[in-house]
Amino acid sequence: MGQIVFVGLGLHDDLGISLRGLEETRTAKRVFIELYTSLLPDFSKKHLERAAGKEFREVSRKELEEENGKVVLDAAKDGKVVLLVPGDPLIATTHVALRIEAEKHGIRTHIVHGSSVLSAVMGLSGLHNYKFGKSVTIPFPDETPSQTPYEVLVQNRKLGLHTLCLLDIKAEQKRYLSVHEALSSLLEIEKNRKMRKVMPETLVVGISRAGSNNPMVKAGYVRDLINYDFGEPPHSIVFPGKLHFMEAEALIVLAGAPERIRRMVK
Repeated sequence: MGQIVFVGLGLHDDLGISLRGLEETRTAKRVFIELYTSLLPDFSKKHLERAAGKEFREVSRKELEEENGKVVLDAAKDGKVVLLVPGDPLIATTHVALRIEAEKHGIRTHIVHGSSVLSAVMGLSGLHNYKFGKSVTIPFPDETPSQTPYEVLVQNRKLGLHTLCLLDIKAEQKRYLSVHEALSSLLEIEKNRKMRKVMPETLVVGISRAGSNNPMVKAGYVRDLINYDFGEPPHSIVFPGKLHFMEAEALIVLAGAPERIRRMVK
């Protein structure tokens, strides 16, 4: 019986893989890697290949999604293969679909988890993980206009929950949505919806390069952060809901939020 091991690469470079993940990679018959679902800014494929003693076959979005991962499934029919994935392996639905397909074909699956942007953003901002609602991806407005991010924000705000907004990437084109572009897009939607959920005075947290040695975390109002320089990608945004006093303190101390956000404490 074959096996596919999904191994998380972490968030930033080739040192983000766990020791268990590295060992699984070393003992695999074949190793595949996908690098389109997220950006690893300082990742070196060559360095990790050298550490694992294996060459990696990079798979494209077309091979994993349109062709249902056939290249990986075929390789796993008579031995163990590893699929290296940015972040935590099964955050992207693409990989969940591949795992389901493998099990249907009698191919065993195993997961070696990696650090995720979801937990990294919560840790960097100091916001409590149990107070986050549904997360959403903000797409490039010129390619896939969508009201969904705004609607998710509205739903979470009604419940007093925080909203994590992941910003779209087009790895093949080396395009990465910025905090500036994302906030501008939401302000445009606000002009039409007029629900006062994304206003110049709305509190927001911008985060860039989570998982690196120099992450940027800045909290403030939309009017201030829309032109703030967050540096190199990837970028993420959090819209806080109701704040616990410790969360407000964390945003002030860790993210430079204005002192008056203490008035938002519930």
